[in-house]
Amino acid sequence: MPQPVERAILLIQTAFIGDVILATALLERLHAEHPNTPIDFLVRKGNEGLVKDHPHVREVLIWDKKKDKYLGLWRLLLHIRAAHYDQVITLQRFASTGFLTALSGARERVGFNKNPLSFAFTRKVPHVIEEGVHEVQRNLALLGADAETPLTRPRLYPTATDEAAAAHYTDAKPYIVMAPTSVWFTKQFPKEQWLALLQALPPHYTVYLIGGPPDVAACEEILLASSRPKMHNLAGKLSLLASAALMRGAVLNYVNDSAPMHLCSAVDAPTCAIYCSTVPAFGFGPLSPRSWVVELLEPLACRPCGLHGYRQCPLGHFHCARGIRTTQLLTVLAESEEVK
Repeated sequence: MPQPVERAILLIQTAFIGDVILATALLERLHAEHPNTPIDFLVRKGNEGLVKDHPHVREVLIWDKKKDKYLGLWRLLLHIRAAHYDQVITLQRFASTGFLTALSGARERVGFNKNPLSFAFTRKVPHVIEEGVHEVQRNLALLGADAETPLTRPRLYPTATDEAAAAHYTDAKPYIVMAPTSVWFTKQFPKEQWLALLQALPPHYTVYLIGGPPDVAACEEILLASSRPKMHNLAGKLSLLASAALMRGAVLNYVNDSAPMHLCSAVDAPTCAIYCSTVPAFGFGPLSPRSWVVELLEPLACRPCGLHGYRQCPLGHFHCARGIRTTQLLTVLAESEEVK
């Protein structure tokens, strides 16, 4: 006899790409625990491609923060209330998503205690940055998971179209993928050091530079400044999920502490995560089974200087990035080749 369908759940994560990817761990956990319960997912406009064809998502709701911020928020609230969700879970700690959660009409309204409207939640959970606790674990606590609960990892599902788009490039094996940019300057490995790495990489590798439309120019600068053959700028040419499919087949992916690192985690791609001003102890490190972290070898009094990074180094020297050696990155490649 078929199991009855439970009333739907709404997940809310309208932050950046990486945050949405990490939130997919909750989709995995919810689906495992409530396989007959429909799950909807609210994201900011531009991130819907990550989950619009996700097998555990019934409907993707989109908030256009730039075009229609406040009116759009009100329309979303009306839609959410009309949907009669049994549970609404916000992963963010901002008033906007707290507003949607608190007034959703859901029987269970769940979020972090740092949300300004958490007083109207039926359950609120501490969000504490402490060493050894990953952001995925903090998020899973919203579902009642504790520190002893095995970690459920984020997961993305490239479609056949995504796989076909990546297949144009995956045949050029062996290849390495580099994602050289970041929203934050102090999270971004400097251009001259990417160029040093490109020069030092063994010549038999094809190298792909990836990124979104805003990263095309920066990747093109690196391409033109390098004399390396078999190198291609794919920034702006692949969707996020097609990029993930490409990264999955690489010998190694060199990434910053940014969204491409989480793409790797969600498809088990080999990852070399380069940390400049931030540190893995914040809880946003790589989760791929084959992952390595590269950072400054010696202690630096000013590092970390912030949770998310800055537009420029507060002290002007940016030694947390410039002090990282090319040999560290080559050592990871050698180890990745052995594992593969």
